[in-house]
Amino acid sequence: MRVLALIAGILCMITALFDAFQTIILPRRAIGHFRITRIFYALTWQPWAFVAQRLPDPRKRETVYSFYGPLSLILLLMIWAGGLVLGFALLFYSLGSPFNDPARHPGFLSDLYVSGTTLFTLGLGDVTPHSALTRGLVIVESGTGLGFLAIVMGYFPVLYGAFSRREVSISLLDARAGSPPTAAELLRRHSYKGAEQALSLLLVEWERWSAELLESHISYSLLCYFRSQHTNQSWISALTAILDTSALLIAGVRGHEARQAQLTFAMARHALVDLAQVFSLKPVLRAEDRLPLERYERLYDMLCETGVSVCRDNQSYARLRDLRSLYEGYAEALSDFLHMPLPPWIPAEPHRDNWLTVAKVRERTETANPSADADAQASEIPHAIVTQIDHHHDF
Repeated sequence: MRVLALIAGILCMITALFDAFQTIILPRRAIGHFRITRIFYALTWQPWAFVAQRLPDPRKRETVYSFYGPLSLILLLMIWAGGLVLGFALLFYSLGSPFNDPARHPGFLSDLYVSGTTLFTLGLGDVTPHSALTRGLVIVESGTGLGFLAIVMGYFPVLYGAFSRREVSISLLDARAGSPPTAAELLRRHSYKGAEQALSLLLVEWERWSAELLESHISYSLLCYFRSQHTNQSWISALTAILDTSALLIAGVRGHEARQAQLTFAMARHALVDLAQVFSLKPVLRAEDRLPLERYERLYDMLCETGVSVCRDNQSYARLRDLRSLYEGYAEALSDFLHMPLPPWIPAEPHRDNWLTVAKVRERTETANPSADADAQASEIPHAIVTQIDHHHDF
């Protein structure tokens, strides 16, 4: 019995420490199907999502979803700490519970008590060891607890720093592509004279954002569960909108930096596919078509009306469909798993848009000052880009 307790205690300690090491310290994808973290999220996410999905109010539903990420982190830390406490308690038990306990006869409860107070560095001293080996184990556990707390304290700033960097770009995309972001709106708002450079710069920024997302969310996969501030924003919808835009630029739009669109598409798809593999998700092959032919025609008509140079040949839709097949299945899989809706290609319905209101004010300013370049006014005023506040944002 004592030997089994010794083996079980060592296994508990190694399992908890190795899982914490892979989750917190190791800067790469964690491996193993029977890790504590993997089992924890497999057992808790689906029941949590099932309950949240039953809420009729979208805002309350999204609020419940948003609780899961931070709460799961706290619970995971508690599980690691509990594993260490149990592991050291089993080691003490395997040594015959060598403690002086004035409250009760020394046994496994005394071992748990000493292990808990030692790991969290309380050092009450009411139960004392009476052998040299036990004193050594107490010192080792105290050092382990101190190191564990130090790692936890350093873990939160790194985690929330990565989350904050992710959300800043998502918020900035709101004014450039709408909420939720769409490829049609992004190109429409970059159809003014000289917008090619601004669009190319935006794609460069999102190429780097995709690379940072890949590195941070593979190392800290629980960040995938952290939700954005607003109901119609998410990292999946932003990433998919950028992929939609890049695919459209590559397959059927003239006059833009196709080279940068290819680079951004490759990096964004790489991030999407790898993150789907983190959750062992297979691409959804029979999802509803996000861009059927009739909507495709409407999309190109909209782009033509706003001055975007499009390629209308017989193969443009086929080229776009081929590019979409490279990423949409993975996007659908992540969307279904995390309950983050994918954006449409075209805004589903008109909504209040503050950037148009400000553009009208600017138009009146230019009208009152006719000495400015009339051509510049005509090309830039209708598509001025400013920070927007949509009516469906839940401030």
